[in-house]
Amino acid sequence: MRFNGLNDIIKGMNTITILKKNIERKGGVVILSLEEYRKLAEQAVPTYYLKGKAAEKLDKLVEAGLKEYGAGKTKTLKSLADLD
Repeated sequence: MRFNGLNDIIKGMNTITILKKNIERKGGVVILSLEEYRKLAEQAVPTYYLKGKAAEKLDKLVEAGLKEYGAGKTKTLKSLADLD
């Protein structure tokens, strides 16, 4: 089915009206079953973008961690109880 922003009617279903200007303004529309939506929501991971000093600090922390890993200075833990 192609969504034209007009009244699209599916046999045995209610009519849904979505204004074309609203679709264009918001960048599109996705229609999912509630079950599909819940699965996607469970799998969603928020994305954070850092800037400035916070980004630099995190970059240095990751770089140091990778160096330690490469030098064999890290441990593989099966549980937090294994921490010293």
